[in-house]
Amino acid sequence: MDPLVLTVLIAAFGLATLIFVTVLVAARADHQATVRGPMATLEELDRQIETKRGTLVDLDDDLKQRREALANIAGMQADVDALARQKEELLAEHKTLEEKRQEVLAVRGETEEATARHADATRNLAEKMAELEHAQTELSQARRLVDEIDELTERHKSLSDKTSKLRTEAAELETLLAQEDSLRGRLLECEREVVRLDAEIEARRAQREVAEAEAKSAEQRLGELRADLVVVAAASAVARQEARELDDKINEFQKRRSELEARTAKLDAELQDLIEQRAQLQPTRKDGDDDKLAELTRPPQCLVAAKNSGWKRPLGARSERESLSAVEESLRQAGLTFGQRTIYAFHTALKVADISPMTVLAGISGTGKSQLPRAYAAAMGIHFLQVPVQPRWDSPQDLMGFYNFVDKRYRATDLARLLAHLDSENWPDIAHEWQNRMALVLLDEMNLARTEYYFSDFLSRLEMRPHRNENSNPARRADAEIELDIPAESNGTARRIYAGYRVLFAGTMNEDESTQTLSDKVLDRSNVLRFTRPEKLEFGGDSTHDTDPASGYLNAAQWDRWINDCGQHVDSESIETAIENLNRILGRIQRGFGHRMAQAIERYAQQYPNAGDWRLAIADQVEMRVLPKLRGVDLADPATEQSLKELMQYTTETLQDQNLEEAIRRDISAGEERGLFAWGGLDRQGHGG
Repeated sequence: MDPLVLTVLIAAFGLATLIFVTVLVAARADHQATVRGPMATLEELDRQIETKRGTLVDLDDDLKQRREALANIAGMQADVDALARQKEELLAEHKTLEEKRQEVLAVRGETEEATARHADATRNLAEKMAELEHAQTELSQARRLVDEIDELTERHKSLSDKTSKLRTEAAELETLLAQEDSLRGRLLECEREVVRLDAEIEARRAQREVAEAEAKSAEQRLGELRADLVVVAAASAVARQEARELDDKINEFQKRRSELEARTAKLDAELQDLIEQRAQLQPTRKDGDDDKLAELTRPPQCLVAAKNSGWKRPLGARSERESLSAVEESLRQAGLTFGQRTIYAFHTALKVADISPMTVLAGISGTGKSQLPRAYAAAMGIHFLQVPVQPRWDSPQDLMGFYNFVDKRYRATDLARLLAHLDSENWPDIAHEWQNRMALVLLDEMNLARTEYYFSDFLSRLEMRPHRNENSNPARRADAEIELDIPAESNGTARRIYAGYRVLFAGTMNEDESTQTLSDKVLDRSNVLRFTRPEKLEFGGDSTHDTDPASGYLNAAQWDRWINDCGQHVDSESIETAIENLNRILGRIQRGFGHRMAQAIERYAQQYPNAGDWRLAIADQVEMRVLPKLRGVDLADPATEQSLKELMQYTTETLQDQNLEEAIRRDISAGEERGLFAWGGLDRQGHGG
């Protein structure tokens, strides 16, 4: 059925219902007007009945009183009779009123029924009115629906067109999704390939650096060849002219050829006779003759110069603290401003060479990294050898030398010669004169070349050295000895050098764009003292002034006593607790350390000259070993933020090192922009360590 017709029918039904209810209400109003009179009479009769009842009660009371008084007052009998008659009249009147009351009650019942029917009609009327309003609402809604239906019809037509377009687009989208799945698969393959290529790039990068060094050398050689080419080109024209002249002379030479051949045969015979005569006159040499090791057996200049300058006798007996005070005084006289803590840190790092064989001084250029080891060695009575590292170094031969097969001689470096002259086990003949001496080797700018190329094997040998008391055992020191790159002796044995504990090793490292980063292997086996930019610059100093050397050399036995005597007054429990706390703080950000590092920190604290205050030693190790391990941590990570906060609190409250806490806070602020932490070290000039 049409919605409009249905709406009209509903409206007509509602109008008819309204008319019916109106007529019914009018009829009920007339009925109420009719019964309103009897209803009023009934109420009046009820009031009269109540009044009479009250009067009857009063008469009963009065009659009772009079009857009681009847015995005494005879005259009251008449009144009693009158009252009795009045009572009978009232009873008759009450009976009449009761009949009227029953009639009124009947009328009231009818009225109540009419009222109930009126209330029902009223409710029905309200319901019909509500239905009428609902019908009117539905009518208006129906009209709106008709308009909306027309609008929706138009929209349906438009949507149908869009749907067809969307179906086409959906088909294209499904095709694109299939292509996306295929591309995701290819993306995963590419990511795996990227990981593989990254590893290959790292390997190729190392090869490229080697190739760049070779290319630089090749470019220099190419320049020389180009210059030679110019000379050759100029000489080529002359050569052509000479070639023409030679062609003219060839005929003449050919004529003399027969004469020369005969003469050559005669000279060959004479030469053979001379060779035989020389063999008879020259003494027989054994295989492994010392001629090929002549350079190695020659003492290095650092030993000879110190001996010639007065180091012919050992220093007199003096304590470790007295020796360090002499170093401080010598540095002060030379105008070098290194505080006591810096000197103690460098000295202690050298003492723990059995577990940390390398001491690295890192930082910007011009902060005294090279001066400190030289001045320390001179004032302490230790021979000093400075080895400048070259960018082209790429093998252990650059440190120790090589065997020249042309002239059959070993080309030894100063380091190899020094080690041989301090190796009483393998080279007793040449080491006898220097058996109580000590030496400090400084690899200057050691990161100009990649340390893993030229120093990794050497460092491994140092790490495998046996205990100091077991140096004389060949089997114990076999893995720590360095085999020289020379042909073996006639009995098949190779010549070796052992870098014992009398030789101390340090290195300087400039941190700029021209240098390489030290490998983790070197850093893990080193104590790293960082020299940051000084807060206050000094002017007018004499850089050529050197420290006054000691009056004699430091006896190696005295050095060993300093090591053995330490640890007697050390608070081992506090040191172990401090190491555990540091490991706990770093463990939260996956930068904890293992047994080797824990033992190295403990050994440093035990060997510190001022062993009674273990806090200074632990604070040094936080600077040298703990903070470098935090390089590259994400400062935005809440765990990192919490760990650094705990570390700063630990350095201030437990270790009582306010300078170190300020330096950590400084580097956190400096790294916030890039989001990564990098330890920059302390101002050792300003804070003395």
